[in-house]
Amino acid sequence: MNLLVVMLLLIVSCIETFEQNRRRKVNIGFLENCTGCVMCAGDNGCTTCQPKLFLLIWREGIRQYGACVLACPAGYFGERGQDVNKCIKCKAPNCESCFSKEFCMQCKEGFYLFKGKCFSTCPEGTIVHENTRECIEECDLSPWTEWSLCIRSNKTCGFKWGLEKRTRQIIRKPAEENLPCPPVSEERKCRMRRFCPGEKNDNRRKGRRDKNLRKANITEPLGDT
Repeated sequence: MNLLVVMLLLIVSCIETFEQNRRRKVNIGFLENCTGCVMCAGDNGCTTCQPKLFLLIWREGIRQYGACVLACPAGYFGERGQDVNKCIKCKAPNCESCFSKEFCMQCKEGFYLFKGKCFSTCPEGTIVHENTRECIEECDLSPWTEWSLCIRSNKTCGFKWGLEKRTRQIIRKPAEENLPCPPVSEERKCRMRRFCPGEKNDNRRKGRRDKNLRKANITEPLGDT
């Protein structure tokens, strides 16, 4: 009878030793010694954390693990609650760290950040800031106006060549202060009406009169007498 009791005690002791060894293998890294835990479930790690710490939960296969951390790791963001502070996984694609589930703050290698999302190339109207790997909005401009009248010396006629201009407005300046906006005005050379209305006929009449006076060897009077 005593021998049977001894054997049973040995079996129970072996089972307990096996469980302790198995737990010791699982409780590594975040799970080691249930650091920062208020409650620890052994095989599954922490279930409740000390104040100011975040509860990080992840899965390996069908098993779920928990650990208490001071700051959430990459791919997670910290959300503080009345009862528990949790590390929540980023849902935005290709996101390295996030502010909320769908708003990314830093993208994975090879991707560019723009308005909380990650892109393989920057969207149209933006350029890459090489230091931060963010897509920065370029200067937003209105459409060009129509070309102005061809003008020279504030006149629209009387010369062979003049200039015509067009303009556009700055709707939004670049987010980066040292990023300049493109030109907002342009001008180009244009052909003018060489003679103003009525000027050509007047010149012809004057030319004929001067010719007639020269033939008659008479100088043109300076004015009426």
